[in-house]
Amino acid sequence: MKAVLAHCPEQNAPTRHVRSFAQILTQRQGQQLPEWLTAVRQGALTGLHALAAGIDRNRDTVVAGLTLPWSSGVVEGHVNRIKMPKRQMFGRAGFGLLRKCVLLA
Repeated sequence: MKAVLAHCPEQNAPTRHVRSFAQILTQRQGQQLPEWLTAVRQGALTGLHALAAGIDRNRDTVVAGLTLPWSSGVVEGHVNRIKMPKRQMFGRAGFGLLRKCVLLA
């Protein structure tokens, strides 16, 4: 990475923004998100501007997801476990067979 940045110094800004966002994600520092969004908007990186605009649409939700210790991962796993056989059997089987597959999954 150092060699790439040495040959392409214009990649320093995107690299810095991505690394700081990764730190916010991994260390659950949602309170730092507004400062990160401001720094991204002040730069000339249009791709990150689109990301910032998307985050702004649901800012409170994103900050809560990056700050609070709760997760809906277990629930999402169960939903996926139930929906997968439904998708695989669409148009091929009736409710009785689908019910058995969900109960046995």
